[in-house]
Amino acid sequence: MATLTLFGAGSWGTALANVLAKNGHHVCLWCRRQAQAQAININGRNPDYLKDAPLSHNIHATWNLREAAEFSQDWILAVPTQTIRGLLKDLHVFDSPLSLCNAAKGLEIETLMRISQISSEIMPNAQYAVISGPSHAEEVIKNLPTATIVASSLPDTAEKWQSFFNGNRFRVYTGNDVAGVEIGGAVKNVIAIASGIAKAMELGDNATAALVSRGLAEIMRLGAKMGAHPLTLAGLAGVGDLVVTCYSFHSRNFRLGKLLGEGKNLDEAKAILGQVAEGAFTVQAVVRLAQKYCVELPIAESVYRLLYQGTSPREELENLLTRDPKPEYPPAIFWS
Repeated sequence: MATLTLFGAGSWGTALANVLAKNGHHVCLWCRRQAQAQAININGRNPDYLKDAPLSHNIHATWNLREAAEFSQDWILAVPTQTIRGLLKDLHVFDSPLSLCNAAKGLEIETLMRISQISSEIMPNAQYAVISGPSHAEEVIKNLPTATIVASSLPDTAEKWQSFFNGNRFRVYTGNDVAGVEIGGAVKNVIAIASGIAKAMELGDNATAALVSRGLAEIMRLGAKMGAHPLTLAGLAGVGDLVVTCYSFHSRNFRLGKLLGEGKNLDEAKAILGQVAEGAFTVQAVVRLAQKYCVELPIAESVYRLLYQGTSPREELENLLTRDPKPEYPPAIFWS
């Protein structure tokens, strides 16, 4: 039995806290708002996310950052990607954690950094791991079967987090390809926006399958340039997460794309969602990385133009359909 601190009481943070607590661990769940923390402690439910799910009595919520930081030396991050740097800077005044497991998916827009790189910059002594895979919070909280991967450059760290999270219905594999797991988890959200657009346009299952497959090719091309192993992207953190995000109405990124395909602009779609869809942020970093590494990412670039340059779904569809035919997988994808 361990004591663990989890930062972020959104849907994913709440679901993960419950997984850990049901495994017998004592979890301090840090909330940004005092009212949310108090409601969790009094009612045993999160008033803002996954409202109908009763939470384990092993979860104690707090809005006090010091209390959360000092509760444990093993921390989990489940806050939006663009807020992670600020949170880690705030936490840096306390003792650094023994180990840090990131559960967020995305890239920092300003620096183009992966979350492991942000962590290394601010907390270089922390033993870093990342957990990812096809894992909608709405299903995890119901104890439906789920498989994930924890990756770390330190095998003992990956195995430690595996032991914390693993259970009969929440299976955890280990790996050492941190870059691959982070890139797969980030870029798939961009492809899911495109998938939602295709759904709204009623393009059919064939088109969606082609879109997802070609989206995987984009993830692999960029991942190869950034140090990811192709087999990682053929596993849970790549294909697995891509499929569930591109086909499920639990996916905020898929729903964002569907709203865009129905004619909403980005601000209107975000207001309807009421939650962060990381792909809308991540795509800004992805297109800049494509330029940096000289990688063609036509789907990601189409999503970017639609979100930020005012093009229409029909216009972007035409752009994609009229591209010159090319090999499915250029050899460089495997040796870059």
